[in-house]
Amino acid sequence: MNDDIHEHKLEDGTIIRHNHSHTHTQTKAILNRMAKLIGHLEATKKMIEDGRDCSEVLIQLSAVDAALRAVGRIILKDHLEHCIVEAVKEGDRSAIDELNKAIEQFLK
Repeated sequence: MNDDIHEHKLEDGTIIRHNHSHTHTQTKAILNRMAKLIGHLEATKKMIEDGRDCSEVLIQLSAVDAALRAVGRIILKDHLEHCIVEAVKEGDRSAIDELNKAIEQFLK
């Protein structure tokens, strides 16, 4: 079996095999945002190393946190529009359960 392909057993015993190599429309945008976010985090680290005012550092950390959450929202939206739509079509309840767990973690 291909590493990308996995299976889910439905409550009625039906086995669904599929992969998660769906085309995500936001991959490039997400990677660009992540690169900017990493740069911003490195700049914040440098502020701390340079002994900058704590208030300035906290403001920068708040901006990093907001940017990270924005990336998470984009990934969630993309996942809903592609993976979950496909899972619903296939009757794959486990994908929805996995999404629910991920959302709970994301919202903590």
